[in-house]
Amino acid sequence: MGRKNRNRQRAQQNRDGRAEGKRSRDDAGWGAGYAEIIKENKLFEHYYTELKIVPEGEFEEFMEAMREPLPATIRITGYKSHAKEILHTLKEKYFKEVQDLEVDGQKIEAPQPLSWYPDELAWHTNLSRKILRKSPLLEKFHQFLVSETESGNISRQEAVSMIPPLLLKIEPQHKILDMCAAPGSKTAQLIEMVHSDMDVPFPEGFVIANDVDNKRCYLLVHQAKRLNSPCIMVVNHDASSIPRLYFDQDGKKDILFYDRILCDVPCSGDGTMRKNIDVWKKWTTSNSLQLHGLQIRIAVRGVEQLAVGGRMVYSTCSLNPIEDEAVIAALLEKSEGALELADASPDLPGLKYMPGITSWKVMTKEGQWYSDWSEVPTSRHTQIRPTMFPPTDPEKLANMKLERCMRILPHHQNTGGFFVAVLVKKAPMPWNRPDGSSADAPVEAVEGETPAEGNPSVPDTPDLLEVKKDNVCGPPPPKKMKLFGFKEDPFVFLTEDDPIFPSIQAFYDLSPDFPKLNVLTRTHEGKKRQLYMVSKELRNVLLNNSERMKVINTGVKVWSRNTDGEQFGCAFRLAQEGIYTLCPYIRARIINICVEDVKVLLTQENPFLRKLGDDAHNQAKKLGMGSIVLRYLPDPKDLDAPQCPIDLCGWRGKTSIRAFVPRNERLHYLRMVGVEVFHDKQGKRNDCSTEIQEGSTEDAVGLSQEHHSSVPFYDAAAAETGHLEVLVG
Repeated sequence: MGRKNRNRQRAQQNRDGRAEGKRSRDDAGWGAGYAEIIKENKLFEHYYTELKIVPEGEFEEFMEAMREPLPATIRITGYKSHAKEILHTLKEKYFKEVQDLEVDGQKIEAPQPLSWYPDELAWHTNLSRKILRKSPLLEKFHQFLVSETESGNISRQEAVSMIPPLLLKIEPQHKILDMCAAPGSKTAQLIEMVHSDMDVPFPEGFVIANDVDNKRCYLLVHQAKRLNSPCIMVVNHDASSIPRLYFDQDGKKDILFYDRILCDVPCSGDGTMRKNIDVWKKWTTSNSLQLHGLQIRIAVRGVEQLAVGGRMVYSTCSLNPIEDEAVIAALLEKSEGALELADASPDLPGLKYMPGITSWKVMTKEGQWYSDWSEVPTSRHTQIRPTMFPPTDPEKLANMKLERCMRILPHHQNTGGFFVAVLVKKAPMPWNRPDGSSADAPVEAVEGETPAEGNPSVPDTPDLLEVKKDNVCGPPPPKKMKLFGFKEDPFVFLTEDDPIFPSIQAFYDLSPDFPKLNVLTRTHEGKKRQLYMVSKELRNVLLNNSERMKVINTGVKVWSRNTDGEQFGCAFRLAQEGIYTLCPYIRARIINICVEDVKVLLTQENPFLRKLGDDAHNQAKKLGMGSIVLRYLPDPKDLDAPQCPIDLCGWRGKTSIRAFVPRNERLHYLRMVGVEVFHDKQGKRNDCSTEIQEGSTEDAVGLSQEHHSSVPFYDAAAAETGHLEVLVG
């Protein structure tokens, strides 16, 4: 056999292997292909029966729910003005089309809104990912979900995961820390809440999203980028020792305390058995025992950085009190009254939950139970710690009000299992008080760690104190920050007199209040290729902490260098990502367009100016060549048209005009104006013809091979496997 044939055969085997691996991964999340995993774990059942976290008489129902696949849930991005349009499209089109369908003998139930989520912006359905992908009847709905997710208008997020951000009660001026943020669905909610007023391009508040895993930080960036916010920064630190930050306040450097903190800690995840099937065979109590100390350290670090009067939400996807109530009790005890559990029950009417428990026991992985720390033999002291048990003093226990914690059980509302508690900070933590009025250690020593006592002279160290050879405790030696992962490009802010500003200012006629100091680039040397913007507050944080923290990403792209633009007066064209941030300051280069113009611009590659309506055509003729804003403003009298503004980046050519809008955003805007584009997988190979129904031949869409990447429905994979269809409503 020749070398070429052998190589070809190996390549085919590799492709077959990858395809089989992908099928396995696809099936894994939804039950198929996992016949070898039996959804039983006797130790799990024994443990939770003994702890009585499930109401009497409901345990069988609880276990049956745990064995059922998790229903699919979606959340509509709440802060965007397009949310109502998306909700209308979902309810009036896609939900009506899928209800009463039957796929593989399973009747598809009509999607229902989550009763406790505000404004009907979250929905659940019994559609699994496997059914969505494999049923031709649901193909349009699946493509809608994929493209709207990519453009940041919809998030596919587990229902219980949506709860913590809602309980934070976020306002646009709040400074927010998300301590363990990846993969980022909760972070996205936080960003949305900061931007609740779309008319304010730069809210005073911001979100700092942290994760210890460098690779997962980039997943976090991808999630956050979809929302195009100038108020988000992604950083990479161990949450238990995340550095204290500083900022300039009235000319002096102050400590940054956060108004809101989301503390969604790493956990054993036994509440996720409905989707993470591996947990059934891997579950033991040792997971919780090992994580308990880390969870306390992260939570302690969180409350240290919380402002007095602020709220911190502690949450896990574990049902285990060792990771839940025990951590909260340890926090409350160490706080000496500085923290208080808030009653969050009125905040989410319609949510069914069980109150926190006040009595529990600790079990080893061998099945041995301990009811109190005094029963634990010395040989077990490294694995089992005093903070794992409930307080023994009845009065102290009653004052903690642990019943205000919330445990969500899967069988009550067909969700995953979850635990959440809301803490309010009434005063500084004892070891942070200037008078040094407490010497209690902030964190209980755990396995493999050095025991410590609090040291008021070190008011803000998350690290345990060093035990020296003579048993004298002192401050820990200064740690060098570990910067791991990829080396990031620098964040370089421009000065107000930077030479690139005059041409940009003149070309777009920027308003005098345009915040030039908020513009940054990612290079010290050479030509500035991309320009980004952050809010004034995040700029303050960046400038005062560059040596203290590892920033992975921040800022929204607003301009890109375009060498062709120099001959027309400006070397920088507008970027769609930052259009809603920039538009309040742009006073020139704007063309007002109507619904029909939107259709033309987003379905035709490079239409002649004459294809626009008379009004837009006349405006375009008055403008010179170069970057433009294409603006649609809603007509309150025309209820069939979109009732929210649309801003698109474009380019005015010599005789033509085009929109520079990413593919999935194009699909989003086309749906808003009544055009639906989708791939028909039944078509012949390499057939890229387009069909238009209920439209005229004038609306026919041309596919330019030269610029096909910007055509809304062109996709290389689709060109291989099927043809594309456009429906004009």
